[in-house]
Amino acid sequence: MSSVAVLTQESFAEHRSGLVPQQIKVATLNSEEESDPPTYKDAFPPLPEKAACLDSAQEPAGAWSTKIRPIKASVITQVFHVPLEERKYKDMNQFGEGEQAKICLEIMQRTGAHLELSLAKDQGLSIMVSGKLDAVMKARKDIVARLQTQASATVAIPKEHHRFVIGKNGEKLQDLELKTATKIQIPRPDDPSNQIKITGTKEGIEKARHEVLLISAEQDKRAVERLEVEKAFHPFIAGPYNRLVGEIMQETGTRINIPPPSVSRTEIVFTGEKEQLAQAVARIKKIYEEKKKKTTTIAVEVKKSQHKYVIGPKGNSLQEILERTGVSVEIPPSDSASETVILRGEPEKLGQALTEVYAKANSFTVSSVSAPSWLHRFIIGKKGQNLAKITQQMPKVRGPYPPSGLSDTPCCRFCPILCWALSCCQNY
Repeated sequence: MSSVAVLTQESFAEHRSGLVPQQIKVATLNSEEESDPPTYKDAFPPLPEKAACLDSAQEPAGAWSTKIRPIKASVITQVFHVPLEERKYKDMNQFGEGEQAKICLEIMQRTGAHLELSLAKDQGLSIMVSGKLDAVMKARKDIVARLQTQASATVAIPKEHHRFVIGKNGEKLQDLELKTATKIQIPRPDDPSNQIKITGTKEGIEKARHEVLLISAEQDKRAVERLEVEKAFHPFIAGPYNRLVGEIMQETGTRINIPPPSVSRTEIVFTGEKEQLAQAVARIKKIYEEKKKKTTTIAVEVKKSQHKYVIGPKGNSLQEILERTGVSVEIPPSDSASETVILRGEPEKLGQALTEVYAKANSFTVSSVSAPSWLHRFIIGKKGQNLAKITQQMPKVRGPYPPSGLSDTPCCRFCPILCWALSCCQNY
């Protein structure tokens, strides 16, 4: 990246004062050298060679050398996406909208970062955070904790490895929590439990769990081996619902850590006794090589708003397709604008998998009904009782979710049957 130097009055004065007298030849009226005018080279010294600047950046390079340092950008901008199903304030009624705005203001005041919220077409929440890196990371952690629904999971590692997760003065643990936007609870030294509890979003928990297992693997006295496997082939190695890798671990007694889809790492880490570990590595290599030879890919376009239906709750739809067809379906990240879905598998199975992808993408229909803002609280009912009753009677219905910023003429999105139910309310 190129840097830009800004010349100010102070830096110009500094530049001039940095020139040694011998480099500035000025002919004065009383000088004995008055009859010997300066040459062109004396008056206009040549610019320094590029190589010279690189080789000796500390030394002045002629009269054009300067002490001006490049200005580095200290403000960064990141965009975080909260999926609809993970939003805490989905109904966006008067209370929810006000509470969300209040939380954002508190986060800005506490971290010094600037937040801008917008609603995506799929009713997910996009949050643009600007500020210094440290402020942005702290704001992200607060956003996840306060605006996104939380889940929890546990990971078991040997008790003696807990201190390595904590790190000196707790610095490693704090850094891990910031990186993954999770809360990690480690049992006290006098607690015999080896279970570490992780609280956060599903994606954050996966990342934190992966990092904790890597730290533990580094401290394990047993053999540790790392195998580079292209990310696209990880689903075949894990198998549907992680059954295949589970079988290999059980049969060989080797712990196998495959990075989750949300983590960009490609290496699979094996920990175990030397002989059994070698067996596990050999089996994984065999699966990898076979799939590389036999599989091919096709790319199809699926509307971004339909991706969540292809993925399914907790990724179940993807696992169903993998189990029934042996085809892996790759969905672009939620914060990517891409609508391209990639199917990877044996050529004769791709057609069946493609049919299933389109079937799941079109398994939900979206309709809307307009209702005046004053009517919303009657539709929702006390503590959401009316909506709860409708969704209990129709478990496959999702909604309603009014978009933010449309409090005067809100539009609620849900399935046609629920639309009909809500339209009845308009007759009051």
